[in-house]
Amino acid sequence: MKRLFGLFPKPSPLRDISRVYDLKERLDWGEPALTIIDVRDRDAFNERHVMGAISMPQAELIERAKESLEFDRDLYVYAETDEESAEAANILRQEGYEKVSLLRGGVAAWKAAGFPVEMTTATAA
Repeated sequence: MKRLFGLFPKPSPLRDISRVYDLKERLDWGEPALTIIDVRDRDAFNERHVMGAISMPQAELIERAKESLEFDRDLYVYAETDEESAEAANILRQEGYEKVSLLRGGVAAWKAAGFPVEMTTATAA
């Protein structure tokens, strides 16, 4: 079985800045050892987010990351703008996270490429 995987091209390695196609390629390849982090506020996250992303608003980012993420895990970070994404990625790197990539274009680029987005709906009591 191992020889069979050698016949197929391996996805691109993690870069400091990734295109949505790079992330989708890794997801399609079946590399689960990565986390997609949406640092926008919860309302924006609930409205729509990259499928499989977790919400870690920037104000809670370091606290939540340290509680749940390994320092050597591949992290893809996106926000409302690439500038905000870069800021969040730099914060994570400064805290010791070794493998952080800014997902260029965020959820808008993901959706524009035709990739699946999720919505979180609140139910009224």
